[in-house]
Amino acid sequence: MGTSVLSLRIDGELLERLRDHAAKRGMSVQDYVVRTLIRDDFDERFQTAVDETEKFYGVT
Repeated sequence: MGTSVLSLRIDGELLERLRDHAAKRGMSVQDYVVRTLIRDDFDERFQTAVDETEKFYGVT
């Protein structure tokens, strides 16, 4: 299994929130994001967010 690079462009306010959450756990932002992505419930939470976004924009 190889590795890949994921690049994100995010709002400054969101980055500060991520920094705060990561700092509370003694982690870097990168480690915090990766840890969040590998959580067991991430897929379910992500699908819920997608569903809510589609509902908001009237896609579904």
